[in-house]
Parts: sequence; structure tokens; C-alpha cells
Amino acid sequence: MSHLFFRSLALFLTGALALVLAGCDGDDPALAQSQYMGGVYGNNPVSSSAPQDSVSYWDGDGVSGKPSIKIKLSEQRAYFYKGGQVVGVSQLSTGREGLTTPSGSFSIIQKDVTHVSTKYGDYVDSGNNVVVPNVDVEKDPKPPGTHFKGAPMPYFMRIVGGVGMHAGYLPGYPASHGCIRMPEFMAENFFKSVSTGTPVTISH
Repeated sequence: MSHLFFRSLALFLTGALALVLAGCDGDDPALAQSQYMGGVYGNNPVSSSAPQDSVSYWDGDGVSGKPSIKIKLSEQRAYFYKGGQVVGVSQLSTGREGLTTPSGSFSIIQKDVTHVSTKYGDYVDSGNNVVVPNVDVEKDPKPPGTHFKGAPMPYFMRIVGGVGMHAGYLPGYPASHGCIRMPEFMAENFFKSVSTGTPVTISH
């Protein structure tokens, strides 16, 4: 009886640990699909139990003035200004621990509406079926018979190095590899309202 009890307890703890570990991997789209606020990664509908985005809005159309962006990492929000006036606020998901989003004063150095990552994505087979999801091509070995498919980063606005703002999935906490993910409608509005040289300030 005691042997059976301890065996059952061990199985339960193993399963619980697996669930905890899975929950920590906020960068795996397959795990995030059931809980993210919204985004463009994957085709699954947003769960009715997903956190609601009550933050993001855009009132910048028809407003004149020099554009600028302030990003507050502790708030996971971006503020868009025109002529010093806030005209839009976006919910974000920035870099997770170990892959943090840099802080400082930057500017938009590139815009690419259909950007695709050259480093992060999936290994897929000849039928475009995902074999290994969420890989880093510099670290993860490619299985035989597969090829790399970069993660889509629509409305990409490069700030520094490989870091930029773009449309992506938002689980409600910092989960990216360093980029600044936004809801798609916000990324589109930011994208159409910035130009190369638009100042971007990132602070904690």
C-alpha cells in the first residue's frame, strides 16, 4: 500500500513539475496560444479566458507635430507622442529575463512591413509542418529533412541591432527575445506614423 502511495505521489509531482516548467516557457507560441491578449503568431483564436487588453488605443490620425515614442519596460507600455502630446498607448511584451530589451535613447533606423526573423522561428518539413517550434538558429541543431522558417514580425521598426518594435503575440508579461511586441493594430499605427530618425526612449 505504501509503495503504491509513494509511486502515485512521484507520478503526481513529476506531472506538476512538467506543468510548472511548461508555464515558465513564455516564448513558446504553442504554450501561449491559450492565454495571450492577441497577436499574429499562429492561427488559433484568442481564448475567451485570455487577459483583456484595456490599455491600447490610437488617437493620432489627423494630429500634427513631430513624432516620438517613449517605452516604459516596468509598465509594459509604449507611449506615442505628436508634438509632445500623447496620441496613442500600446500594451507590450518586451524581452524576458536573460534576453532583456535595452534601455536608452535610440531612433528608428529601419522600417520593414513584412519583416521575417533570420534568427528565431521554427524548423519545418517540406510540407511546411512545424517539426521543432521556437528555435534559435545559432543554438538549436536542425533535424535532417527540415529547413528554417523565420518568425513573422509584421510592421517591424528597428531601433538598435536586432531589436525593434513589431506586431506579435502578447501573453501579458515580458516574453520576447528582446524585441518589443505590440498588438497588430497598434504596430500598424506606429509604423505609418514614424519615419527613419524618429526618437525612441526606452526606460525602466
